[in-house]
Amino acid sequence: MDHPLAGLRLAVLASIAWPAPPAGYGPWEQVAFDIADGMRRRGLDVTLFATGNSQFEGNLASVISVGLNEDPALSGDVFGALHIGELFRRAHEFDLIHNNFDWKPLTYALGSTAPPLLTTVHGFSSPQILAAYYACAWRSFFCSISNSDRDPGLDYLATTYNGVDPKEFTFEEKPGEYLVFLGRFHPEKGAHLAIEVAKRAGVRLKMAAIPQDKTYFLEQIQPHIDGDRVQFLGPVERDQRNELLSGALALVHMTTRPERFGMTMIEAMACGTPVLGARMGSIPEIVVDGVTGFLCDGVDDAVAKVPRLTSLDRHACRIHVEAEFSVERMIDRYLAVYATALELGLPPEPSESKLRARAHDWWDRPMAYTEIPPKPKSLKFS
Repeated sequence: MDHPLAGLRLAVLASIAWPAPPAGYGPWEQVAFDIADGMRRRGLDVTLFATGNSQFEGNLASVISVGLNEDPALSGDVFGALHIGELFRRAHEFDLIHNNFDWKPLTYALGSTAPPLLTTVHGFSSPQILAAYYACAWRSFFCSISNSDRDPGLDYLATTYNGVDPKEFTFEEKPGEYLVFLGRFHPEKGAHLAIEVAKRAGVRLKMAAIPQDKTYFLEQIQPHIDGDRVQFLGPVERDQRNELLSGALALVHMTTRPERFGMTMIEAMACGTPVLGARMGSIPEIVVDGVTGFLCDGVDDAVAKVPRLTSLDRHACRIHVEAEFSVERMIDRYLAVYATALELGLPPEPSESKLRARAHDWWDRPMAYTEIPPKPKSLKFS
């Protein structure tokens, strides 16, 4: 059904590490594709800025034929700049720009008469880039992907949880006999803790991930891989991922830093598979403790809760995703945000509390960049 914003000329800027949608790993690209495709189905005139090998039924714009991770010879700095530059070269063609490519596009908008800009903050890669977000806060609206992943110095129009299409995931009513770790091998994702939980609980663990941090993988993960109690499957694509998740007893998500969102959790629950997750970051927002999984206060707690996983109703996991974390629910939330952004044109002036928060970073040290450029008195969108 068409929305009141049907016909709106929308530009969606995706990351270009992988095609949109990605065959396997690539959460930013997947979310950008789902936004673009969902808005297209609601009647908006959508142009997706992504890689040339992306699969999109609407208008596709690209300056790079494949994802950066698909061809190591490609320069991320060069093609990232060209990717953003192409969008702003064509900015006059759109009524709204939805940025899913982190902070750099914000800097292009500062001196531009491009239309209203909305940035989904998929995660702050470092405290230093907050300087860019603060400097551009007068020019871009922001959405967070969880309530926990918000910076006190920024104003947000809304929290817009990521979504999946439940129809793409096979529901399995019967619990499996193994635990699963899915994502990327990096200390913050807690793969080493998943191994410890599985070993101490006496349950097999299947791991499907890309070795993002190779030293971490070689030193803390690989020595435990024996092909039996701990199995490494490599990266998995859609059908393999679906089979792996639906056949599991639970997804282990024992992160060592607050999770920003965690797509794998809603993918697992869409299959009926509960989550054994750390009680930090977005995980308490996504996992209903004792219903769709268990929130854990450390490894000891997680090990103690493994035997209780079979008591959970796997239908509740699926129903939870359909109600709160479907693509359609995500599109509904973004359409409401679009309407507000179009009505306002530019973000409101920051409050005193926001300005005070911008003077310090996450560790309460003075930021290197504290002089925030003033918002212009007027800006006409072309």
